[in-house]
Amino acid sequence: MNPILRRPLLLSAALFAAVAVLALTGCGSTDGLGHGDAAPSVSVQPHPEAVWPAWAGKSSRSPGAEAATHQPPPRALPGLPKVGSGGLAAMDVHAILRADPRMKPLAGRGTIDRPGRAGLRPPMFLDLTGDKKPEMLVAADTESGRSLLAVYREHDGKVFPVLFTSGRNLSVETIGPDLLVRTPCSEGGEQAVRFHWDGARMSTVSDIKNYQKPPRPTDTNEPTSPAPSPSPSPGGP
Repeated sequence: MNPILRRPLLLSAALFAAVAVLALTGCGSTDGLGHGDAAPSVSVQPHPEAVWPAWAGKSSRSPGAEAATHQPPPRALPGLPKVGSGGLAAMDVHAILRADPRMKPLAGRGTIDRPGRAGLRPPMFLDLTGDKKPEMLVAADTESGRSLLAVYREHDGKVFPVLFTSGRNLSVETIGPDLLVRTPCSEGGEQAVRFHWDGARMSTVSDIKNYQKPPRPTDTNEPTSPAPSPSPSPGGP
């Protein structure tokens, strides 16, 4: 072969080989796993966990959740001592309720340990804001079957109300840092409202109603239509 023609062919072959080597090495591994790399662990999705297990699943009207939009930031409750190093868990829950106008009428109720009674459920403490300081969750059950839920947050030694909602036969669960409030619907089925910390308050991120389908009739005593009589054959009398 002519040496002048042979040189371009050799250069083309060398360039093709270099591209092939780059394709087989780590250049394409930035978006996936390289040879011998371990597969990333699958993150576990949070599941609902009851805050007050005794009241779980007993949820008949939709909760009266506040709309989180077009509202000023929550104000600190007046008349309370500064929150100390013990956090809200060291505070008097009755004093906090008396300082909250919406919960004040129920501040004098006693503590209950089971559903079906009127009073205050034991306060629960959960970190819903991610600041490593648990919020206080207080629920009050009334004689009419209606329940009120309030969530309080501590910031700069002050107590702020960050959620107030109500409903009949109210049950509360957590999904990760979020709250899920369930109540039965008057039309049947259930409503589930999910609240998430938005930097100022626990705001609504989803509101789902699941309606139960009416059961299919199973009555076997309904009269049945009589079977049609056979028609006479052409060769009959």
